[in-house]
Amino acid sequence: MPSHFKLLDRISQIQPEAWDALHDGHPGLRHAFLEALESNGCTGPGTGWLPAHAVLLRDASLVAAMPLYLKEHSYGEYVFDWAWADAYQRNGIAYYPKWLSAIPFSPLPGNRLLGRTTGDRATLLDAVLAQVKESGASSLHILFPGKDEAELMTSRRMLVREGVQFHWHNAGYRDFEAFLTSLNHEKRKKIRQERRRLEGLTLSYRWLDGHQASEEHWRFFYSVYAQTYRLHRSTPYLNEAFFIDIASRMPEQVRLLLVEENGKALAGAFFLCDGSALYGRYWGASRHIPNLHFEVCYYRAIDYCIQLGLARMEGGAQGEHKLSRGLTPVQTRSAHWIADSRFRDALDHFLARERAGIGLYLDELAERSPFRQSTQTGHT
Repeated sequence: MPSHFKLLDRISQIQPEAWDALHDGHPGLRHAFLEALESNGCTGPGTGWLPAHAVLLRDASLVAAMPLYLKEHSYGEYVFDWAWADAYQRNGIAYYPKWLSAIPFSPLPGNRLLGRTTGDRATLLDAVLAQVKESGASSLHILFPGKDEAELMTSRRMLVREGVQFHWHNAGYRDFEAFLTSLNHEKRKKIRQERRRLEGLTLSYRWLDGHQASEEHWRFFYSVYAQTYRLHRSTPYLNEAFFIDIASRMPEQVRLLLVEENGKALAGAFFLCDGSALYGRYWGASRHIPNLHFEVCYYRAIDYCIQLGLARMEGGAQGEHKLSRGLTPVQTRSAHWIADSRFRDALDHFLARERAGIGLYLDELAERSPFRQSTQTGHT
């Protein structure tokens, strides 16, 4: 039976159950997550993230889908192509709007082609590429796809770009002390010193899921999250309404680590969670306390994963300092279709050089592993 390709300007045009049946339950891919972004104005008209979700229907049933956006800028992506846009501008060619498949504002690796079969996913990708070409846009960018998807995209002559993130991997640790024991002496000593400096403060830590966190908790968290952006002279991508809404829509997969001082909220970190991983996202504090960021975003998160038996904690984009906290390098990928053959050839050469540099960087990081020699592991 023939399939039918469509673009949707609202994910609410698809039933949540139909969309979520196509992926592995990753919280960032859930219909509820993407719909909360749209309904609370984080994506949509005026944001530079215009939804154009790609779907493949057969006999009125959804068989494949891709979160897809028309972008007017490159903010909130974590695969940086500002230099590419600048090169286009200097040559009098429009780079924006461009097409982008990603989880907005989140460098979370995972499938971007959602579907029941490999054939359906390939058909959807071909339809999206045809749509991009017909639109006359400069490019299509698929950020942080799965490894098998990247191979499919390469077969469609998309350029693959490599990057590095830092994730923590659970080696079956009994408790946090067992994790520390796996580190080399220098790193173990440093972490203990950092944690000890906080022991003299009257701080308490509470993990709250979407059921347990109140609107007051989320309002406080938003205030310190937004303050973190202001301190970096930037504007937050998410708003207060989004945090309150997502906790209601996905209470089992939302986590707020709340830090209190003498019973008063001081700091917080927002995570997503599923049966295999904790995904570190955003943090903020009402005042600066040395080492509190490391305690909240890494050590407490690692300890939480150990307690729940989660396989990993994804620490987000960049951050070489995470290596000394027990997170290890993980290779990431993005795929790019470039319309202009001149820029495509130039970017192909650039990416080949960049990949060689990434390989050397990973080798260097392996030599600086925080783990004792007998416990070192590598991840790709």
